[in-house]
Amino acid sequence: MRHILTAAVLVVIVTVIVAFILINANLLPTVASQEGMIIDNLLTLHLLVIAFLFALIVVFMTYSIVVFRRKPGEEGDGKYIHGNTKLEIVWTLLPLATVLYFASLGASSLYEITKPLDNELKIGVVGFQWAWRFDYYGPDGKVAFSSNELYLPKDRPVRLDITSTDVIHSFWVPEFRVKQDAVPGQRHPLRITPTQLGEFKVRCAEICGRGHAVMYATARVLEPSEFQSWYEQQLASSQEEGGDIVAMGAKVAQKYGCIGCHSTDGSPMAGPTWKGLFGKEETLADGRTITVDEEYIRRSILDPGADIVKGFANIMPNTYKDQISDEELEALIAYIKSLK
Repeated sequence: MRHILTAAVLVVIVTVIVAFILINANLLPTVASQEGMIIDNLLTLHLLVIAFLFALIVVFMTYSIVVFRRKPGEEGDGKYIHGNTKLEIVWTLLPLATVLYFASLGASSLYEITKPLDNELKIGVVGFQWAWRFDYYGPDGKVAFSSNELYLPKDRPVRLDITSTDVIHSFWVPEFRVKQDAVPGQRHPLRITPTQLGEFKVRCAEICGRGHAVMYATARVLEPSEFQSWYEQQLASSQEEGGDIVAMGAKVAQKYGCIGCHSTDGSPMAGPTWKGLFGKEETLADGRTITVDEEYIRRSILDPGADIVKGFANIMPNTYKDQISDEELEALIAYIKSLK
């Protein structure tokens, strides 16, 4: 009994120490959503159990090695113990009860982070190789405008309807904790209630091709009044009539995520910058030189593997020919031409 009590006290001490280290080790980024708080609480309970199991194994093993080691001069065998039915029942039922308890916690947590809430803001999320597009709806329930950045109001429930145009992607913002696969031909909801102002990084958590590592977007959490002003401004801009073809081309570039790989200010990105591109003489990967004209831009969009610029990888997806309309294509070319 003395050995059991001593080991039990040591187990408690080691559990407290290990739990303190794990909980304060900053294993995760700052939580920035109500759903993330639920997940973090569940993770904290898991860390406590992990600390206890670690202490239970290590303490008893170390205690046995130190206290019950063979003493000098001892040559006989230790006491043979055939089994202990009570102990076997306890170590079967106790882990079973623990697993069932955590299963119930997991189910209730899943319900809390997926249940519909009042006053939800609906936003469409489209993933494609290798960028994100965010569709915002107007009063008529139809898509009014799109953005390559995700704008969210603080403390308001948001429902993201997530899909993909090509392969499986996965929408993930680590600070929000939750994530959801983007599956072609399907729309899956993901609910987020942001609690922290600031900028966060949208990532793809599913390997989706050569450009997977650069499939980023920015999520901006604004004050509700600031978000409403931004939304109304974008809505009014989208409803303006008589907009020129260049302005339309800028919206097309946002819609299809072009500016996720091509900068408009000359800064280096995964693809050639569009600033000063039109009329420029480019050296291709096969050694040829070509002058960038309308036909070259059109071919590079519809058949991106035909003329690869030297120094850049052939990572642009070959799917835009099935997505972009002739009107959008001409507008995009006009926009690129305007970036002198």
